[in-house]
Amino acid sequence: MFKTIARLIRHRWLDHTDAARAIPPPLADQLRRRVAASEQRHTGEVRICVEGGLPTSYLWRHLRDRIPMKEIVRQRALMQFSKLHVWDTAHNNGVLIYLLLAEHAIELVADRGLNAHIKPETWQAMVTRLGEALHEDRFEDGLTQALEEVSAVLVAHFPESPELSRDEPNQLPDEPVLR
Repeated sequence: MFKTIARLIRHRWLDHTDAARAIPPPLADQLRRRVAASEQRHTGEVRICVEGGLPTSYLWRHLRDRIPMKEIVRQRALMQFSKLHVWDTAHNNGVLIYLLLAEHAIELVADRGLNAHIKPETWQAMVTRLGEALHEDRFEDGLTQALEEVSAVLVAHFPESPELSRDEPNQLPDEPVLR
């Protein structure tokens, strides 16, 4: 019971200001520039979303319906994937890098066009490496490495094409979303 109460307090305590502390403005700007540079090399779209804690409705589902927190975090990442329109790219090749600070959780959500080419183990390896960096409070290093790894996958399967680039400008904002 104590762990449950502590978890609820942690989610209510952490918010967008904690996300902003984890990703201060200079780092957010640097990540924005790196996403923009990455998207010059492929036709995909990459978004980064860092959230302090879950909304009450997600916590309620965890408590009431006894849905494991890992599944709740995945549901939230999928919702952010949808809300941020990462699923709505021309080639179905968007990727969301999602961090939930209250749970020290990481999710990589890739659209179906990209997932058709990538094994789940590849994504999991990226999550593991990012998790190790974040555990050591190396947010910049971890997110930069994750972004480079995601970019490499996109370049391999959806390389930049002059014809596509002219017809399809940057479809989504490049700056990280802090909630």
